[in-house]
Amino acid sequence: MPKYLIEREIPDAGKLTADDLQGISAKSCSVLKNMGPAIQWVESYVTDNKIYCVYIAPNEEMVREHAQQGGFPANKISEIRRIIDPTTAEG
Repeated sequence: MPKYLIEREIPDAGKLTADDLQGISAKSCSVLKNMGPAIQWVESYVTDNKIYCVYIAPNEEMVREHAQQGGFPANKISEIRRIIDPTTAEG
């Protein structure tokens, strides 16, 4: 199943409190539960003004539907083609 990287522009995302992040996470999980098991949230990274999320989904449209239902921005969605890390250098 494809993996996607979602870029969400959220001003001052890095200043969100633990309670804010818990609320965002709860909303996302609620939408995912209603959408069924075909779409999964893997993890997210919070920077100063953006949140980058990794999702597994059958297609980009399902990722967009999750964002719309949750009220989250999805400014850019990119399919992850390959994953590399330091062990990739070992061949």
